[in-house]
Amino acid sequence: MNKNTLHRTTRSRSVTAILGPTNTGKTHLAIERMSAYSSGLIGLPLRLLAREVYGRLVEKKGPDLVALITGEEKIIPKNPRFWVSTVEAMPKDLDVDFVAIDEVQLAGDLERGHVFTDRILHLRGREETLLLGSSTIRPLLEKLMPGLNVITRPRMSILTYAGSKKITRLPRRSAIVAFSSDEVYAIAELIRRQRGGAAVVLGSLSPRTRNAQVDLFQNGDVDWLIATDAVGMGLNLDVDHIAFAGHRKFDGYQYRQLTPSETGQIAGRAGRHLRDGTFGVTGRVPGFDDELVYQLESHEFEPLKVLQWRNPNLDFSSIRALLRSLEHSPREEGLTKAPPAEDIGVLELANRDRDILSLATTQERVSLLWDTCQVPDYRKIAPANHADLVTGIYSHLIRDGAIPDDWFNSQIKLADKTDGDIDTLANRIAHIRTWTFVANRADWLNDPAHWQEVTRGIEDRLSDALHERLTQRFVDRRTSVLMRRLRENKMLEAEITATGDVLVEGQHIGQLHGFRFAPDATAEGQEEKAVRAAAQKALASEIENRAERLSRAPNEEFILSADGTLRWQGESIARLIAGEQTLRPSLIILADEQLTGPARDMVQERLDLWIKTHIETLLKPLFDLEQGEEIEGIARGVAYRLTESLGILERQEISDDIRQLDQQMRGSLRKLGVRFGAYHIYVPALLKPAPSQLLAQLWALKEGKGEIKGLTELPQLSASGRTSVPVDPEIEGALYRVVGFRVCGPRAVRVDILERLADIIRPLVAWKPLEEGIEPPEGALTEGGAFTVTVSMTSLLGCAGEDFTNILKSLGYRLETREEQRPVAKKPEAPVETPEGAEAEQVEGETAAPVAEEPATEEAPAEPVEEAAPAEASDEEAGEPEMETVTVEIWRPGRFGGRRNNNERQRNTRSGNERRGGPRNNNAQQRRNPGKPGGKGRGFSKDQNRGQQGKPAPRKDKPLDPDSPFAALMSLKQNLEKGDK
Repeated sequence: MNKNTLHRTTRSRSVTAILGPTNTGKTHLAIERMSAYSSGLIGLPLRLLAREVYGRLVEKKGPDLVALITGEEKIIPKNPRFWVSTVEAMPKDLDVDFVAIDEVQLAGDLERGHVFTDRILHLRGREETLLLGSSTIRPLLEKLMPGLNVITRPRMSILTYAGSKKITRLPRRSAIVAFSSDEVYAIAELIRRQRGGAAVVLGSLSPRTRNAQVDLFQNGDVDWLIATDAVGMGLNLDVDHIAFAGHRKFDGYQYRQLTPSETGQIAGRAGRHLRDGTFGVTGRVPGFDDELVYQLESHEFEPLKVLQWRNPNLDFSSIRALLRSLEHSPREEGLTKAPPAEDIGVLELANRDRDILSLATTQERVSLLWDTCQVPDYRKIAPANHADLVTGIYSHLIRDGAIPDDWFNSQIKLADKTDGDIDTLANRIAHIRTWTFVANRADWLNDPAHWQEVTRGIEDRLSDALHERLTQRFVDRRTSVLMRRLRENKMLEAEITATGDVLVEGQHIGQLHGFRFAPDATAEGQEEKAVRAAAQKALASEIENRAERLSRAPNEEFILSADGTLRWQGESIARLIAGEQTLRPSLIILADEQLTGPARDMVQERLDLWIKTHIETLLKPLFDLEQGEEIEGIARGVAYRLTESLGILERQEISDDIRQLDQQMRGSLRKLGVRFGAYHIYVPALLKPAPSQLLAQLWALKEGKGEIKGLTELPQLSASGRTSVPVDPEIEGALYRVVGFRVCGPRAVRVDILERLADIIRPLVAWKPLEEGIEPPEGALTEGGAFTVTVSMTSLLGCAGEDFTNILKSLGYRLETREEQRPVAKKPEAPVETPEGAEAEQVEGETAAPVAEEPATEEAPAEPVEEAAPAEASDEEAGEPEMETVTVEIWRPGRFGGRRNNNERQRNTRSGNERRGGPRNNNAQQRRNPGKPGGKGRGFSKDQNRGQQGKPAPRKDKPLDPDSPFAALMSLKQNLEKGDK
């Protein structure tokens, strides 16, 4: 006996194959056998069936001993002894007495077959292993496992062909099988109109929705079930007749006829236990030929030729090595290499991604990449789309060690909505099932138990909503129940659920949204009168109870929507309307006439208190400015202007007032969160997403522009962290400013980012070398008074090129170009530190006046700047580098005319003084150098002061505190002047 034969013989030890058609009790037998052992594991083909078997074992053994493991769900008690799992999720490292694998004939499936084959060949129980399935797999099992013990079981009931019948004439307790969602919906709609309603089962439904729909049929609420071929796998139904409304399906590669064994798997669902069943065709499907009928009735089908196989021994040394190992072919007869599945497709796309290749550099990382490739593509959008999702997860796992909670939460929030039609909800369920799968990977998240609960809760809510939509569309239960009660002349019973559903005789007839009743529009005639009368009786007491609950509700139960609607526990109860002041809107209660008297007053008082608290909390800096007791004089006027403009003012608008503020006034404003920037006076705290969105909402309300474009989009852009965005000409410029942006040419830039840009530019313009031979920092020029654009500037604003140029021009900077000779191969330069004292001094966080608005030629500098002549190359120099001519863009502060120019001229004298190291004099009427005589206006140099005639008597400056920063700055300047002399 050779090695391979010995290995195959070893496989069959303690293994028994129980084979036969549907309705032979194979799964029931496996459960009974597992219950007889001290431990066991059973693998099932569907999560739905795994859930059913788990419930049965819990009834037998108790919840503390039974675990459930699927790709999307894990219920594992502290010390489980019995494990129920889908075949894909079966743990390979368990050591249990008993193992069972159900529906083993799926090892021939092109998509999932290799997983079943792997479990069949390698997973064993210590004492017994059962393989359950169709007899079509028997020859291959006996070939792969010589000596296998095979037990065949006959069907418990008779299955008979009933020919062709119209859909509307199918008998009760029938299941109609189609192969697309459109066909299923069309048939279900026809049955609803003709026979009262039908349940719907599709493979894309979540297990919870599928169970709920099956319960409609099992409980007798409907007598017809419309399904895809998903009904043929594991669902135990009380179906008497199976009708094929189609006989072609798409298998992932092509449209093809069902095989006889696939047809038998579906038809075999007719009849249960000892009750006989029938099958046939309906619609436009031609009748089955005699040979197919014989196969279906006798359950004799052509055996499988091969089982799908994929190499289980993978090489994780690199992605390419992993792909090569996945290409290996089986060496045993009866096995064939499975076609590439979606996980291999994702791996191949990842192999083309440079970022992923740079991360997957070790064996452990490649192994982790393969694990992430196993995330199922429930959404079925496109292979590339799924690959992007998988590689995104992998990148987080490598770079962050785990998937960030914020990112994960943002993904699941996309699906956490229960509105929409059937297809929308089904798509959301597919989306959340992906994240439910990810959450069940314990090593991928920081708190997997929390996210498992969250994702499962979202899936349950979506599943319930989808079941409700399906029932509403395809089951007309209300009509039958209500009209039956009316015919019997009985009093209708009405109730209101905790979620606001108004039920009459258990049938939904409307919804109570907050304090408004919305009747079902489909109720007409006599039915409408009856349900309305019954509903009114329940509504009166419920609305009063709600008013009382609302009056005692905590703040957390209320939320203000982007459309100005105030919601309580998710329901609309009031709407904002403009008040006399922007920050003090009013509320209108949304209620029917049932809410009156003291109950209405109670609601109004609570809502008024909440909206006042909400606005004053989020916009606290504005209310502090409005009520600031320490603000005096001109500072109070500045605070009023800031409050009136919702926290942002362009500095030039109040330049006169700003110049007249002394340090005490400025300090009082700074304490309340005000920042004095180069371009703006603003409150940084109001630029955060929540205050920004509320300000936009209140502004639009006051301006009567509730439907204005950008009201929703702009706050979202602000919240996304964008520092600048393209300007939409259809969005009002005022709205940009309200949410914290300033329109600068083609782009709008956040005001705090503009101030940071000014902080970068200011020292570059003011830079002067303290001694010869010092290279200027990046962006500064040797001659001073100008700068060039650096990467830090463009990175800060998130734009470059023409957009950045236009932004600088809008801020008043002037562009010049010149040609320079530079070496072709420039050696990297060491970073140059900014000389001490080169940056503009600031007073208690205040930014100096904007350099962009400083006249370039009208300021008399304290000390002239000599331009260095270009150095000439020496004749003795050898190896002179090759030079090239390049065009350099140079930016200089621009000029302005009129009153604004005069104002800025006065400010820029002070700014220039500060850049030279001198102190700042905040007296708005005095701009001369401290400690030296001078006249009014812009100030004078030494020579000018000597020749000035008829100058007014100098005013005495207020003595400086020797411990203040101004005294230190004056001392620094005097030392610098002594050094120059």
